[in-house]
Amino acid sequence: MSEFFTLLKGGNKPSLYAAVINTFIAIMKGVAFFFTGNVAMFAETMHSIGDAANQFFVFIGSALSKKAPTKKFPNGFGRLLNIVLLGAVLIVGIMAYETIIEGWHQMTHPIEAEGFIISVVVLTIAIALETFVLYKAGKEILHEAGVKGGALAPLTTSFAHMNRAKPATKLVFLEDLVATAGGVLALAAVLIAHYTGFLAIEGAASIAIGLMMFYVVARVFLENARGAIGESDEQMVNHIAHLLTDHPDVKDIKTLEVIKEGEFLHVEAKVEIDHVLSVREADDLQDRLAELILSQPSVNDVLVSFDADDGETHWKHLSTRPESLPPLETN
Repeated sequence: MSEFFTLLKGGNKPSLYAAVINTFIAIMKGVAFFFTGNVAMFAETMHSIGDAANQFFVFIGSALSKKAPTKKFPNGFGRLLNIVLLGAVLIVGIMAYETIIEGWHQMTHPIEAEGFIISVVVLTIAIALETFVLYKAGKEILHEAGVKGGALAPLTTSFAHMNRAKPATKLVFLEDLVATAGGVLALAAVLIAHYTGFLAIEGAASIAIGLMMFYVVARVFLENARGAIGESDEQMVNHIAHLLTDHPDVKDIKTLEVIKEGEFLHVEAKVEIDHVLSVREADDLQDRLAELILSQPSVNDVLVSFDADDGETHWKHLSTRPESLPPLETN
């Protein structure tokens, strides 16, 4: 049990912040729905419950994925995060379905809700809190991508660097982006229904929120399904290939694989070196190369092997250095 709590300290912080805040928001919206019966508020309550449960699972999964390898699981637990995320999106999917069904009922059989002021106040507070979580998640994306920006960068530049973010951070960002947009949509529906009497708009907003939730489900499911199988990170392959070919003692690269393991990367490289190097020199070079690769973003496992230079060029698909990664660190 002590190991479990130790691992929790290394869990994904944005997902923990988002889970706590969304729990508070879900309770606030649930109470508001109880007093008003507003369908748009129901949709937002379901959304926040799904987000909170999802993000708690993500936090725990990201922490457990850092558990050290064991004899039974020698490759570690990195992909456990992908498996947890696959399960977590099912919760959002169920909530999305319930949201759409309730919205359809409101569209076909409109019912006037009560507590207009309560709905407006609660949704306004929720939008502010969701925007705060979105900002924090965007800031974490920029940090993980090694990108600096101004005060508004977490809400603007972060979109261009989402692919460099950890799976958990990306999920929090997407969920709170939809949550913020859904809150604005729900607030607009409540205002329109109150001032125009067009009650069906609340049902339409509920359906739109449910569809946005399904978008998150589809995107996160596909990304983590690839991660659970074992997906190559082509951008890091290119980055590490440049790093190796720039090293004076590396003559060529025979094979290079960079596999995503949850939040981390596993690197296997087979390089060609001068055959005149002694065993001691080759051993020192192997240690230096492994240390160099380990210093790169998100890399936590490296296997470097050697082959004698045969005079032929094997690594031919080297492209330009990726701009979104930090400058190469060399010894």
